[in-house]
Amino acid sequence: MRHLLDTRTLSREDALRILDVAEDMRDTQSREIKKLPTLRGKTIVNLFFEDSTRTRISFEAAAKRLSADVINFSAKGSSVSKGESLQDTAQTLQAMGADAVVIRHGASGAPQTLATSGWITAGVVNAGDGTHEHPTQALLDAFTIRKRRFGDDSRGRDLAGVRVTIVGDILHSRVARSNVWLLHTLGAQVTLVAPPTLVPQDVSRWPARVVYDLDEALSARPDAVMMLRIQLERMNAAYFPTEREYSRRWGLDARRLATLADGSIVMHPGPMNRGLEISADAADSPRSTVLEQVANGVSVRMAVLYLVLAGERSGERDTNAEEHTP
Repeated sequence: MRHLLDTRTLSREDALRILDVAEDMRDTQSREIKKLPTLRGKTIVNLFFEDSTRTRISFEAAAKRLSADVINFSAKGSSVSKGESLQDTAQTLQAMGADAVVIRHGASGAPQTLATSGWITAGVVNAGDGTHEHPTQALLDAFTIRKRRFGDDSRGRDLAGVRVTIVGDILHSRVARSNVWLLHTLGAQVTLVAPPTLVPQDVSRWPARVVYDLDEALSARPDAVMMLRIQLERMNAAYFPTEREYSRRWGLDARRLATLADGSIVMHPGPMNRGLEISADAADSPRSTVLEQVANGVSVRMAVLYLVLAGERSGERDTNAEEHTP
């Protein structure tokens, strides 16, 4: 795997391969010594043009647990804030000998540009671009659903027949987009729930059903309910009357939580707006996988970095990660 830019073009085989290698990585994290020598001598650059805490720290932890050298690059306070272009930044990283670049950028398509421009030979991993995609978040979400559903018998399994309901700010959510495509590829049935003002215009082309009433969607007994953060920072207009009204109609509160089927899980990519899209009862309930998602994110990102940097080369298929761990 040379790059990971999106989930829309990710094949079922490659998706399952990432999830299965992540299982191997997760197993190593229960050891007393969690660090592996797998990527010793490799340099990974976290190139973040947008603020991030969870994703950047998760990628940094993943890289360090694989013994890679990590360089954290923030646009704030760098030459980017002085007007340096993505091309110039990329060529600087090339000169430094970066083996992989994890990029988060406010412009949709920036990781694709970086990967295909010829400016850099490093592998490129998309850590979120504009309102386009966030593939590793979707992979860790799929990993979490699969783990909750199948436990230790997860390897090799897809999500055929699993019903996932994604609720909230679909319009601005790259997490929603990546999840729709990946979950569909893995066989899940996806339902989107949002106010009409927060549904993208091109949603009819997505492999998902759209409803506008949360109670109607929950009556279908989904296996997983994924609540999305309302991205107020991306909103330059009034997309709903008030926050209180949004919470009443589209928030997951204690009453709605109680209607979920046995075994149904509650997910959130974080950070959460408690009391807006999700109540404390839901966020802290045994059904919640929020902290599991964070932990699983490190394993999934370890798998992605491993496959990008130690995976297929010259058409030769690599063995799985377990054979490369002590």
